Amino acid sequence: MTTSPAHAPAGPASTGGRPRVVIIGSGFGGLFAAQALRRAPVDVTLIGKTSHHLFQPLLYQVATGILSEGEIAPPTREVLRRQRNARVVLGEVTGIDLTARTVTSTVLGRTTVHPYDELVVAAGAGQSYFGNDRFAEFAPGMKSVDDALELRGRIFGAFELAELADDPAEIDRLLTFVVVGAGPTGVEMAGQIAELAHRTLRHDFRRIDPTTARVVLLDAAPVVLPAFGEKLGDGARRHLNKIGVEVQLGAMVTDVDADGIEIKDGDGQVRRINAATKVWAAGVQASPLGRLLGEQTGAEVDRAGRIAVQPDLTLPGHPEVHVVGDMAKLDELPGVAQVAIQGGRYAADQIRRRIAGREPRGPFHYDDKGNMATISRFSAVADIKGLRFQGFTAWVLWLVVHLFYIIGFKSRITTVLHWAVSFLGRGRSQRVATQQQVYGRLALEHVGPGFSASKTGGRRPAVTAGEDRTGRESA
Repeated sequence: MTTSPAHAPAGPASTGGRPRVVIIGSGFGGLFAAQALRRAPVDVTLIGKTSHHLFQPLLYQVATGILSEGEIAPPTREVLRRQRNARVVLGEVTGIDLTARTVTSTVLGRTTVHPYDELVVAAGAGQSYFGNDRFAEFAPGMKSVDDALELRGRIFGAFELAELADDPAEIDRLLTFVVVGAGPTGVEMAGQIAELAHRTLRHDFRRIDPTTARVVLLDAAPVVLPAFGEKLGDGARRHLNKIGVEVQLGAMVTDVDADGIEIKDGDGQVRRINAATKVWAAGVQASPLGRLLGEQTGAEVDRAGRIAVQPDLTLPGHPEVHVVGDMAKLDELPGVAQVAIQGGRYAADQIRRRIAGREPRGPFHYDDKGNMATISRFSAVADIKGLRFQGFTAWVLWLVVHLFYIIGFKSRITTVLHWAVSFLGRGRSQRVATQQQVYGRLALEHVGPGFSASKTGGRRPAVTAGEDRTGRESA
């Protein structure tokens, strides 16, 4: 593959005569691309499926009561409020027409068409259940604020229900937590559930002993944290065992239901773990927009939904379309935040050069800044440019790096305060959980597309004169 040649934006620009840049996605790739265009002579429209920018690496701390969702998900409008050339639009992108150069988005029945001269596609990825989407009903993923809040309710609710139970088998089921996936998210989640049971909640109940809770970390792979290397992975596994996490490797999940999870071991034996709370932290699936773009360009789309891009992150025959982050397939790049951040900035620089009529940069090169994962308080693992750390030193490095990337001064201050409460003390400042958080997703899925958008402030159809739209029945 070769780098796409530069060419001037086609068609008329915005009403002010400036090129129109549409960015799909408010994650790391989309937000950093928008910010990098701050001083460019363009009009930026950022289309976000949610109204916030999510700092996804800390979702597990929302799920386990350390942080509030607002600290890791500031409003995108607030982040870009001083950027006068940027407009934020709420909506889910349902269509991209590369010939007409338009993007179609919809929200609560309202459809909007956005023309563009340059397009940055940074729609990210969601949870993958490897073809077993029915598992999602019983084992939420860790990709959104809604996921984290639902899991918070399930985790804390399990202890509450165990306090009410009389049957020892039911108590065991409620106090068993299974995390699927031994990557960074799974390791961090399992470690925090163990700390929650053994430190935070140990004196809060009268009939049950939270320290007897069973936390199981499963993975079909033979190692923990495979991207960190064998030494750090083994160190992480030993520390997880030390804090009470059962690490079971070579264990493939074959079924999940409300009461537990079925596993097939490497020797072919099938067994079952009864558990009320299951967390799915294995596998990702890129946005379906990747397949939509693949159909129009002929570019290859892999099983994970990532679309093969040119070395400059553009699509074949469409140098005005830049794909960054988890959606792009190039040189086996990992699906981590740094790839999206660097890709977003690179795409913005290419756009500035094209507009100015300058030669494009060379191919995109990812500067791997390393990997980090916490295991428990005061313990983490880090692999930074070949230097490997574990224990307290790695944990301090993890704190500094994550604070640096959290958006907003206020969020950094409150995050430090909540970390002090949780890591130096025993408390969790965000333990509120509601039934709506736990069951809202399932209720909406049950109602399905028949749910009326107008009930939530969406677009209302015209009302015929004399028609009763209250939904009341006559006596």
